[in-house]
Amino acid sequence: MKTSLRLQIASFTVTRLIMSIAFRMVYPLLPIFRDGLGVSLDTLSRSLGLRSLLAAFGPFVSSIADSRGRKTGMLLGISVFFVGTGVVIFWPTFPGFVLATMLTLLGKVTFDPAMQAFIGDRVPYQRRGLALTVTELSWSTAFILGVPLIAWVIAREGWVAPFPLLGGLALIMLFVLGLVLPKDASYAAERPRMWTSFRRILSSPSGRAAMLFTLLICVANELIALVFGVWMEDSFGLQLTALGASAAVLGVAELAGEGLVAGFSDRVGKRRAIMIGVGGNIASLIALLMLGKSLAGALVGLFFFYISFEFAIVSSIPMMTEVVPGARAAMMGFFFTSASLGRASAALLAIPLYSVGFAASVLVAALFNTGALLALRRVLIPGDDLASEVQGLSST
Repeated sequence: MKTSLRLQIASFTVTRLIMSIAFRMVYPLLPIFRDGLGVSLDTLSRSLGLRSLLAAFGPFVSSIADSRGRKTGMLLGISVFFVGTGVVIFWPTFPGFVLATMLTLLGKVTFDPAMQAFIGDRVPYQRRGLALTVTELSWSTAFILGVPLIAWVIAREGWVAPFPLLGGLALIMLFVLGLVLPKDASYAAERPRMWTSFRRILSSPSGRAAMLFTLLICVANELIALVFGVWMEDSFGLQLTALGASAAVLGVAELAGEGLVAGFSDRVGKRRAIMIGVGGNIASLIALLMLGKSLAGALVGLFFFYISFEFAIVSSIPMMTEVVPGARAAMMGFFFTSASLGRASAALLAIPLYSVGFAASVLVAALFNTGALLALRRVLIPGDDLASEVQGLSST
C-alpha cells in the first residue's frame, strides 16, 4: 500500500471517529441531554427517531460521489457535519439539538459511501478488507473511548460542550482531507448520473440480493439488541449493573470483531468470512439460550453474539464495494439504507416477539440469519472465490 494511501486511510479513520462519536454519544448520555434540554426522556427518544428517516436519503446523497467525484462527496459530508455541530452552538434548544443530530448524521451518510468508494477505486479487491476495516475501527473506538471522553467534557463544561469540540475537529479534518485527497478531475472520466447509478443497482440481481442480505442480517441483530436489556432486567433484576456491563461487552466485542476482519477476511475470502460470521451468530443465539441462566453466562453469550455480527457485517463491506463497481458510492448508500430499514423493521417486531418469550426472539432472529445466508448465495462477484483471492495475495 502506498504511503499516500496510508495517510488518506488514516485521515478517513480519524474523520469517521469524530462523526461516530457524535452519533453514538447520544444514547448512553440521553439523561444528560434530557436534563440540559428540559424535555422528557420519552420526547427526546422519539425525536431521535427522526434521524432514521434520513436513511431513505442515503442513496441520493451518496450518489454525489459517483456523479461529482469522491473528494467532492467526502468534503461535502464533512461540511454538512460541521454545520450540524454549529446549530447547537448558536441555537442551544431542543429543536436545535434535533436539527443538529439530523445534520450530523446526514454528513456521515454522505461521507462514508464516498470514502468507501474511494478505497474501492484504489485498493484491489483481494486486499480491500484490511483497508476498509481500518476505517471501521473508528466505530467501536467511538464507543469505548469517545463516549467516556464526551461524558468528561460535559461534566466540566455542560451539555453543549461536545458540539464545538467535535465541530472544531471536523473543521481540521476538512482542511486535512482537502490537502491529502487528489482532485476529482484526475479520475472522473465518465461519472454516471444519479438515476443511471440507481438503475444499475436495482437492475442487478446481485445488487438486489446484497440489499436483501443486509436488511435480513440487521433485522436478526436488532431483534436481540432491542430486548436483551429488558430480558436481563427480567431475568436478573440488575438493570443498571447489567446494562453497564453489556455496554462494555458491546464495545469490546465490536472492536474484537473488527480486528478479526482486518486479520482474516482477505485471507479466507470475503464470502467465506461473511458465512463464518453469520453462522457464528446463529450458534451464539443458541448459546445465549443455554448460557442465559446466569448473568455471567448471559454476558458471555452476548459477547459472542456481537462479535460474530460485527465480523459478518464488516466483512460484507468490501464485498458491497464490488457488487456494482460502476456505481460504488450509490451502492454503499443503498447498503446503509438497507441496514437502517432492517433495524426499523425489527423495531416493529421485537417487543411483540419478546412478549411471547425470549426464545421466540432468538428463533426468529436465527431464521432471519438463515435467510441472509440464502440471499448471500445470489450475490455474485467476478473472481470472488478462494482460489483467485489466494492467487491475488501471493502476487502482492
